[in-house]
Amino acid sequence: MRAHLEEVELLLRRPPTHCRVKEALFALRRAYPEQCRVFSIGRSVLGRELYAAAVGDTRGATLLMGGTHGLEWLTCLLMLRFLDDLLYSIAQNERLAEIDVKKSMETRGVIILPALNPDGIEIALRGSAGAGSMGERVQEICCGNYRLWQANARGVDLNHNFDAGWETLHKMEEEAGITGPAPTRYGGPRPESEPETRAITAFCREFAVRQAYAYHSQGEEIYYKYGEHTPTRSRLMAQLLATSSGYRLMSPEGLASHGGFKDWFIDKLRRPAFTIEIGKGKNPLPLCDLEPVYGRLREMMMLSLLL
Repeated sequence: MRAHLEEVELLLRRPPTHCRVKEALFALRRAYPEQCRVFSIGRSVLGRELYAAAVGDTRGATLLMGGTHGLEWLTCLLMLRFLDDLLYSIAQNERLAEIDVKKSMETRGVIILPALNPDGIEIALRGSAGAGSMGERVQEICCGNYRLWQANARGVDLNHNFDAGWETLHKMEEEAGITGPAPTRYGGPRPESEPETRAITAFCREFAVRQAYAYHSQGEEIYYKYGEHTPTRSRLMAQLLATSSGYRLMSPEGLASHGGFKDWFIDKLRRPAFTIEIGKGKNPLPLCDLEPVYGRLREMMMLSLLL
């Protein structure tokens, strides 16, 4: 398989720097002006736009989000790969994963945010050079191995920074010796301290996002529960996703059990949200994993818009 739009195909052969992602999104908008809108939901610590693409009605839409952790940049490419397929199928009135996409999307909407953490991705790909004015500070925090960088440019792990059990998580971090900015697992000085976190929570509230899927790597697992407010229908939805993908339903443990986007979405909005851990191996997953991962998840990703 290959992408339908040449600009997207070229991107998928290389790691997703912020400039390349922007180019791909606006190329898709130019190619499908009636189907696709591109906009920013906010800015990162370093001022990079948090670009999203919308197909269909943005109010009450489904959210697909990648790139929360820098080293998990393959999820960013996965979002663009699916967006390219989705737009082509609508424009050509072709089926995607045996689903009549054009008809299905007449009454639905999807918002695809390829990268919540563009600064973190740049750091994971380019080292301290990707951190611009904060390069020296990132260098101090990282101690050299930038490929494993998860956090944003301030050394805050965005998936520990959401207001869902944050105080409990903060104590767990301190017990684990994590007391300040780090390449991974530091939840920040307070919940929603980071502009990226605030941007996505404000967006979800303002546009009444109906359900959310946060893509991470790796493990071939699906998480769907948090606390006492997990919607009743979430389990059935998760079972359908698992059946389609072959992924396992799991519950996060330890430092992954609070403070995440999925946790916040369930706890505060009381709507279904899922973490999808794509692929198998060691992060960062290689570029060559993209097509096998997408081939396995394409049906599930399309199904997630219909549930």
